[in-house]
Amino acid sequence: MKTFKRLLGFVQPLRHYLPEYLIYTIIGVLFGVINFAMLIPMLQIMFDQKDTVEPITTLPQFAISLDYFTDLFKYYFLRFINEKGEIYALGFVCSVIIAASLLANFGRYMSIRVMVRMRMNVLEKLRNKLYRHTSEQSLSFYNKRRKGDMLSTMTNDVMEVENTFVNAIQVLLRDPLIVIVTFIVLFYISAKLTLFTLIFFPISGFLVSYISKQLRKKGFYSQEMLGKLLNISEESLSGVRVIQGFTAEKYMQRKFAGLARQFTKLSKSIYNQRELASPVSEALGVSLVVVLVMVGGYMILNGKELTGPVFIAYLGLYFTILQPAKNISNAFTLMQKGIVSAQRIFGLLDEPIAIQDKPAAQPLPSFEHSIAYEQLSFRYDDQYVLRNINLHIEKGKMIALVGRSGAGKSTMADLLPRFYDATEGRVAVDGKDVRDVKLHDLRQLMGIVSQEAILFNDTITNNIAFGHEDPDMEKVKEAARIANAHEFIEQLENGYDTLIGDRGSKLSGGQRQRLTIARAIFKNPPILILDEATSALDTESEKLVQDALDKLMQNRTTIVIAHRLSTIQHAHEIIVMDKGEIIERGRHDALLSQQGIYRKLVEMQEFK
Repeated sequence: MKTFKRLLGFVQPLRHYLPEYLIYTIIGVLFGVINFAMLIPMLQIMFDQKDTVEPITTLPQFAISLDYFTDLFKYYFLRFINEKGEIYALGFVCSVIIAASLLANFGRYMSIRVMVRMRMNVLEKLRNKLYRHTSEQSLSFYNKRRKGDMLSTMTNDVMEVENTFVNAIQVLLRDPLIVIVTFIVLFYISAKLTLFTLIFFPISGFLVSYISKQLRKKGFYSQEMLGKLLNISEESLSGVRVIQGFTAEKYMQRKFAGLARQFTKLSKSIYNQRELASPVSEALGVSLVVVLVMVGGYMILNGKELTGPVFIAYLGLYFTILQPAKNISNAFTLMQKGIVSAQRIFGLLDEPIAIQDKPAAQPLPSFEHSIAYEQLSFRYDDQYVLRNINLHIEKGKMIALVGRSGAGKSTMADLLPRFYDATEGRVAVDGKDVRDVKLHDLRQLMGIVSQEAILFNDTITNNIAFGHEDPDMEKVKEAARIANAHEFIEQLENGYDTLIGDRGSKLSGGQRQRLTIARAIFKNPPILILDEATSALDTESEKLVQDALDKLMQNRTTIVIAHRLSTIQHAHEIIVMDKGEIIERGRHDALLSQQGIYRKLVEMQEFK
């Protein structure tokens, strides 16, 4: 119930949907019932039983009641018989049926339009909230979750909510009203017969409730299994070179097939159980109709309350209840899977955003003096990644972080833009703790070029001017020229309007990296973080990229995480790290003379 209420929160405000929907639904239900009510006088004429109609000789006074509308119809019906004859009376009844049918279908259509509007708005809100929430999460959030599970939640679970929960809302808003109105008319026709049939509904409700509980348990495991399948699919698509290079196709196929087999087995069980609700309801409905025919036939034959035409109309009305009743039972069954998906969605939405502004966060409009790491330690889970880091970086200086893999270099750089928060100590910009300033202001001061050239499946222009909806093309081209990218961009088929494919797959590694540098140049930040930006490139590409980086670093404060030490010889200070601690620091020549770890790292590489 708690999950159901939270989902209903996305329907708010109800005033945009509910009043309009109820009006159209009532129109559809009332005129739908009138259609069947008109069968009685039509059958009375056809079977020559018009004398059984209670005579109404004066126009009834207006009142909002079933009796008023019944007496009004009888009045005009009898007038047509007396003044025009039976054929005209039959034409009058048929005209009323056609008009009622048109109005009933108009009401149903308009109510569906309201529901479509509600459905699309709910899904839009849900998708936007999911995307907004996940895009604001810290890197630690992504480190703990499988990408496949998140994609499954943001796509399949949202679709499942649409196909089950939103449909169920539509059914539960409409069909109970149909059942209630129809029962009122049925009671009006024959209270005894209607009361007798009510004993069947609790039996149907109990059976559907049992099926629903079983479905909820299996639905959770089904969605979890689907997330694993998506995870393997995503890994296989992104790692196809490794899979084929290690001839592991059969291994991955067996792994995928095993999960697919489990998912198929579970899905078959769920679908079989879900579809059981429909035949159960239908079988009970048919049984009920058979009982109605027996009891109604007995009442007609014994002259109690009912006549043949009235009973036929009664049966027709009763049949209109069966489908809504079946829909209601199916809706409760379907909702169980929708609630499972909703629980997974809310599980994602309930993850707290670890990195966000404090209520009294201060603005940080510019960078004026220095960056400082003060007594800083960082722990991931229970293991320290950084310990007692003290580092002061003056504005305009270039600082290089070097060391073996796992030394903590990238983590140290990630703490500056608050991708993570320090466990102990602090990182300060111009004396202000980065946790006390506005996150947007802090990150606006920084440009990041990482080892992996992260680009988007968009045009070159939109990748360079990332985040700007209407960029200045001269500024874009100038950034590309500085990054040594303009020449190759001009040679592409559509120039700056060329779509570069998924993650820039249509470009070479060097071209992709030069685009990320152009992106940083376009932003023109005062602080740069370069995370092994040339380590994955060939010699020719490295030269072009390094030249672009040298231009980018001019007059900026730069933190360089270096893999190729030849690129950082002119750094103002080189920080040598090992096991999360600073063990050496100084300029290139001074560190070489110390005969320490830095010298060993240099000797392992060839200087050009």
